[in-house]
Amino acid sequence: MKTYLECFPCFLRQALEAARLATDDETIQRMVLNQVMFNLCRMNPRTPPPQIGHFIHKTLKELTYCSDPYKEVKSKYNQLVLRKYSEFKGIIKNSQEPLLTAIKLAIVGNIMDSAAKGYFDLEKTQEKTLKANLTIDHYREFVQSLDKARTILYLGDNAGEIVFDKILIEEIDKRDQGQEVYYVVRGAPIINDVTLNDAQEVSMSEVARVVSNGSDIPGTILNSCSKNFLEIYGKADIIIAKGQGNYESLSDEEDDRIYFLLQVKCPVIARHIGVRVGGAVLKASGGADEKVRK
Repeated sequence: MKTYLECFPCFLRQALEAARLATDDETIQRMVLNQVMFNLCRMNPRTPPPQIGHFIHKTLKELTYCSDPYKEVKSKYNQLVLRKYSEFKGIIKNSQEPLLTAIKLAIVGNIMDSAAKGYFDLEKTQEKTLKANLTIDHYREFVQSLDKARTILYLGDNAGEIVFDKILIEEIDKRDQGQEVYYVVRGAPIINDVTLNDAQEVSMSEVARVVSNGSDIPGTILNSCSKNFLEIYGKADIIIAKGQGNYESLSDEEDDRIYFLLQVKCPVIARHIGVRVGGAVLKASGGADEKVRK
């Protein structure tokens, strides 16, 4: 997916929010914004948004000497959802279709996205998403692909959200298909995206093999990922691509193994995917009949 004009104000907002987390020095904050604006003017508009986001946060780290501005935010989000872990498990257990409910909760978790917006209402999003149908609903195709898969690759997105991902993987495991599940994190800190530290904090290794993609781009740009990750990617039978960053970087891939799982949080993604802002999406990358609720 290319970068659109509406993305640029969002990039500047991200830069300022991250700069304020990294330092209280307004002079340095202004330096970050000035350098980011200069770099944005030189960017190729065909560049996917996650790749531009990487350049922005690389600039930020270089000017602030802060390698992980969102470190405390990420741990806060992880602990917030871990405290409600039993509650979410109960919701799934008492539902008529536990796997679908776990998918909806995983989509609820995608609201915890510091790149899209700093504020989110988890409880309101949970109530709305659990009551409604999926806006793009490829659940039937997803289950069919899942049942045939031997190797599942789950591309993670954000901290806090990772707990919902773990809960969904636990529900997939209950199907007892003997599948091997890989959970993928970023290779280094970037925004509030998941890293190995987040996976350790929520004990993700209890339900999946945790691997790094070897890249600190807030998405999955395949030519920037490690050889080890690409080998696993190549052998996967089904790929669950979580969140907007993974959608932005993989939506142009002609790969019918991919299922996008996300909460649509901005007008650009909404227009590109063909739904309203706030839509809950489980979308097959190719082959499935569109089932879209406006």
